[in-house]
Amino acid sequence: MKITAIGADISKNDVSCSTMLVENIEKSLYKVKKLGARDVALTNVTGDDVVVSAFVEDDLLEIVNEGIVNVLKESAENLGDLSGISQTPEGAGEGISYAESTVRKDRYPDAIVLGFDTYGGEPFVADVANSTIDAAKGMKNLTDVSDYIESKIRKIPGVGYVSPETDDPVVVATVENIESVGVIASAMIGAALGNKNVYLVKRGTTCNVLPGSVIFSATAFMNGNIIDLAVPFENKTRILR
Repeated sequence: MKITAIGADISKNDVSCSTMLVENIEKSLYKVKKLGARDVALTNVTGDDVVVSAFVEDDLLEIVNEGIVNVLKESAENLGDLSGISQTPEGAGEGISYAESTVRKDRYPDAIVLGFDTYGGEPFVADVANSTIDAAKGMKNLTDVSDYIESKIRKIPGVGYVSPETDDPVVVATVENIESVGVIASAMIGAALGNKNVYLVKRGTTCNVLPGSVIFSATAFMNGNIIDLAVPFENKTRILR
C-alpha cells in the first residue's frame, strides 16, 4: 500500500482558495473512493494550492492518481497547473506536484502531508521541502518518505509528465506508530521553519506574506481522518514562564 498526494493550483486567484472550490473538491472525492482508494481526503489547503491524498494498494495507484486529477479538473476554477500535464516529456509544462510513500502492510495507514505554496515560484522552496525530507529520514518509526524535489521532468503514474518549472511541492511521510506522528512531524516542521522566510500556516490560510516567502501547511492523515498539525504545534511551542 502507498499514500499518494497530488497538489495543484486551480484557484481563481493567486493567494487563496474559495470556500466553493474546497467544497466542490470534497463533495467529489467519493469518485476516487469508488476507484479503490482505501481513504481519500483534501488534506491540505495552502494559499491558492490544494493537496488531495489517498491511501491505495500498489496495483491501483495509476487508476487512483488519474481519478484525483479528474476530480481536480471537474472542480477547478482555473485549470492552472493541470494545463501543464502532458503525455510526452517534450510537451510537459509547469504542472501538478506529486509525492508518494510506502505503507507497511501490518500497520494502520498513518501519514504526514506537507503542502507548500509560493507567491512567485520562489526557487528556494525545493531546498525547504528537501530539508523536511532529510529531517524525517532515519527517525524511529518512520516507514518511508517521498523522494527529494529535483529540477527535472517528472513522470506521475497514471497521469503524465510535468516539467522542472513545477513549483509548490508536496512531501509525504508514512509512520508506523501513532505516538511517533507528533515526533516526526515536529522534526519536519522545525526543519522547514529553520529556512529563511518560511512560515507555517493553518489549513485554509490565505497567502498573506510578502513575495519572496514560502508558506506551508502540515496535516496528519490518520486512518482516514485529517488533523491540522499547525494547531497542536502552535500550542506545544508556547514558551512557559
